[in-house]
Amino acid sequence: MFTVSSFTARVLRRAPRCWGGRRAATTVISGNKTSLQVRERLKREVEQMSARFPGFRPGLVVLQVGDRDDSNLYISMKLKAAAEIGINANHIRLPKTATEEEVLESIADVNENPAVHGLIVQLPLDSVNPMDTEKVTNAVAPGKDVDGLTSINAGKLSRGDLGDCFIPCTPNGCMELIRQTGVSVAGKRAVVIGRSKIVGAPMHDLLLWNHATVTTCHSKTADLAAEVGKADILVVGAGKAEMVKGEWVKKGAVVIDCGINHIPDSSKPSGKRVVGDVHYPSAKERAGFITPVPGGVGPMTVAMLMENTVQSAKHFLQKYQPGKWNITCIKLKVQTPVPSDAVILRCCTPKLIGQLASEIGLLSSEVDLYGKTRAKVKLGVIKRLQAQPDGKYVAVTGITPTPLGEGQKTTTLGLAQALGAHLNLNALACVRQPSQGPNFGIRGGALGGGYSQAIPLEEVNLHLSGDIQVVTTAASLVADAIEACLILEATQSDKALYDRLVPLKEDQRQFSPIQLRRLKRLGIEKTDPVTLTEEEISRFVRLDIDPRAMAWQTGVNTKEPGQSPTGNKFTRTFNITVASEIMAILALSKSLEDMRKRLARMVVATTRSGQPVTTEDLGVSGALAVLLRDAIKPNLIQTLEGTPVFVHTCPLADIAHGNPSVLADKIALKLVGPKGFVVAETGFGADAGLEKFFNIKCLYSGLRPNVVVLVATVRGLKLYGAGPEVSSGLPLPKEYTEEKQSLLERGCGYLKRQVENTRAFGVPVVVAVNTFRTDTDAELDLVCRLAKSAGAFDAMPCSHWAEGGAGAVELGQAVQRAAEESSNFKFLYDTELPIADKIRAVAKRVYGADEVELLPEAQHKVELYTKRGYGNLPICMAKTHLSLSHNPEMRGVPAGFILPIQDIGVNVGAGFLCPLVNETTMTPTPGVPEWSCFHDIDLDSEATQDSDRS
Repeated sequence: MFTVSSFTARVLRRAPRCWGGRRAATTVISGNKTSLQVRERLKREVEQMSARFPGFRPGLVVLQVGDRDDSNLYISMKLKAAAEIGINANHIRLPKTATEEEVLESIADVNENPAVHGLIVQLPLDSVNPMDTEKVTNAVAPGKDVDGLTSINAGKLSRGDLGDCFIPCTPNGCMELIRQTGVSVAGKRAVVIGRSKIVGAPMHDLLLWNHATVTTCHSKTADLAAEVGKADILVVGAGKAEMVKGEWVKKGAVVIDCGINHIPDSSKPSGKRVVGDVHYPSAKERAGFITPVPGGVGPMTVAMLMENTVQSAKHFLQKYQPGKWNITCIKLKVQTPVPSDAVILRCCTPKLIGQLASEIGLLSSEVDLYGKTRAKVKLGVIKRLQAQPDGKYVAVTGITPTPLGEGQKTTTLGLAQALGAHLNLNALACVRQPSQGPNFGIRGGALGGGYSQAIPLEEVNLHLSGDIQVVTTAASLVADAIEACLILEATQSDKALYDRLVPLKEDQRQFSPIQLRRLKRLGIEKTDPVTLTEEEISRFVRLDIDPRAMAWQTGVNTKEPGQSPTGNKFTRTFNITVASEIMAILALSKSLEDMRKRLARMVVATTRSGQPVTTEDLGVSGALAVLLRDAIKPNLIQTLEGTPVFVHTCPLADIAHGNPSVLADKIALKLVGPKGFVVAETGFGADAGLEKFFNIKCLYSGLRPNVVVLVATVRGLKLYGAGPEVSSGLPLPKEYTEEKQSLLERGCGYLKRQVENTRAFGVPVVVAVNTFRTDTDAELDLVCRLAKSAGAFDAMPCSHWAEGGAGAVELGQAVQRAAEESSNFKFLYDTELPIADKIRAVAKRVYGADEVELLPEAQHKVELYTKRGYGNLPICMAKTHLSLSHNPEMRGVPAGFILPIQDIGVNVGAGFLCPLVNETTMTPTPGVPEWSCFHDIDLDSEATQDSDRS
């Protein structure tokens, strides 16, 4: 209740009432002036946000369907206002032909984009297709509904939850204009004319919850003039020109006119003028405060839209940690002793993969779900995040593997769990997909072990998303195309071949794009099939492949390589799929277009005259690209602790480059952001997968590692210190289960060599000693001390197998420190060097060979490939992974040996030369042992009937 003095002061200051028999002049409430004040305030607030969070700006998107002139005008006003305030506003215009589904997809993308804090769907939806406006507006996330039109926001407003919803902009602007008058809403009689969802209904609720007594009038209201005459506050949004007459208005009332109408006016150049729903001249004579049209409510609507956007951004910043994922990790229930991998997996309940994708910043439109626990990630995410700086790049390698494995993939996953789940950093592991050969062999699957595993193990080991099977199909397609070419050219005339390749369709022949490119390579500059001469037709239709010089092998995935007659007098050669050049191309491609070009460059045969034949010559390159269009997308799964893992491609590391895909790493580096970590596995030892990671993968990807983690084990180093033989499945000799420091110290000479090999590339090295229960503290201390004396940045024991990420926290902290060091990365050799010199560089500097011996066939290939222009390709050595030398029996740090090079292959599409060390030392596939894991695999039909896990 006001006192007399305060009431008098308030009236003198604000109220245009009769005083001493004279009426004060009506005050015009300027929306232009008020909106300017609001915008200036918002601009200061945005500047404060940017100062607190450098680079941050509130984001607004206006989504329009069609191209209506009035909508374009309103949108331009909104974009201009946003730019003046500092809001990053974008206009998405969909064509009139857009369907409701396309509109909803666009809204879903914006909903999930963390850089957007406000989304406006411009109404009306100007589409030739049916549109459910209610459904479309309700598709906007309530937290981004700055128009306040969703049912959720409307419901909260009607309940009075004003602090937990967005208020529609026009009613909100009206309230701001009322506040500018100084008239208290509480206790006043308010009348709202109109009950639309945009103005009337929310205006009623706003006034009500600001303690006015509110009456809503509409077209069915009896004696409208009488109702208007009672109003201390009158808000009109009926959409009818000048319907409210001045004599209806109560003297001294506040009149807010929301109408925008056009009436004829011959004095105007356009022949019409804009008026409101209130007859302004007569109402102005009675009202205490009144808004003009134009210049009243209109500018405030835009200002309140900006207000809502800034408020949404403020709400976002309350939980915002720059570049930090909001990820929910899974707490492990560690058991001692550690149970089998299968038991651990069965005790784990993974997150829904869609949830994980959202947590790491992927939009739903960027993910193809394969059940509940795996998904493919679309390549478009790279373009969306192209301005995002890359994260830290960590390569995980190991000592030369022993028959029992050293836990390299386990360490990759354990380190990622430590960084992500325990050190609260964005961390994403990138690993190779296991081949089905090892899965059904003695080792079983390979996705880590103990409490550092990736899941779902069964799905990954069997099919995952079918990538390996697609590569197998693609390799078989190439073989089929070659075989068909050989058969047809041997049995058909030039004319018959031409009729097959360029058939008549509706009395016309037409070359395909691939055929036009072949004509161009042949020097035939013609595009009309009828203009080719007989000689040109013959050159075009015949590849003249030499069946004795076949360069291509059919892919298989669960059997030994070999040969098989086809029944057509030709012999088909088989090789394991993961050794196929197609798998290497999939792993090294940077985009779909890059993959298409690489596939087209593959040399798969030789003509009788000695010229290379490519898949483009066969006409099959386009079909290969289509087959692989989904396989090129990385697969997303998770660790036991719920941190993300990309598992993608599986080229072998002894006869291929042995690393997960470039695209998986590139997407991961963008997702983790500048303060995050990507932990990438490299195959086999530092002399194999890591050397190829540096000289091949880094060459083609343009990526540069910050840190290398070198995994070693006490028992592995004892083996390389001349310990006794070990065999899979048999008990370990006592030398490996008892403390033997002298044996271990000799083996550390080998570790020293691998540390030096890694440091030669200019990257800091952290040694992770993967512990076993039989290791003693003295042995672990010895390894760590000698590793650091050899030049390692740091070295420490890790127990991630037994403890999960908690057992690799110290390793994660060391990796963090090492990543802050300057990385002076450099390649081992210049690719422009002669082929023999590049082979010699790897052999001497990595393997420790005294010299290289090029046998006659290898020397011939050097000359041939140099002549063909392949001499500048990097080297991918194909040798045993069980020794630094060519002889698997030569352990430790062999010296004084000459590395024999029997032959040199070329993968032109993948982009590397493949020197083959004496083939008697090579094991091109793990093969199938006497007792295979498939004997222990079966299907529980009841347990898996409705489950995503087998």
